[in-house]
Amino acid sequence: MSELKDVPLWLWICLAAVLMLQGTWIFRDAQKRGEGGMAWFWGVWGLTGIPTPAVCYLLFVILPDRRRRKRD
Repeated sequence: MSELKDVPLWLWICLAAVLMLQGTWIFRDAQKRGEGGMAWFWGVWGLTGIPTPAVCYLLFVILPDRRRRKRD
């Protein structure tokens, strides 16, 4: 546990800021795309880690939405 004590405060602040930005961006984009109740899921999941939620959101929401719009 001493490893966590060695991490500087500025790094913790940057990590928190990036997580908040990622979660907020995913949530707002999911709302814009009409994901409905899933927007909350994506947003909360976006607060948990970097970059897995963003990559999954890209693969499972954004890319299929672009393909569907190209076909129409």
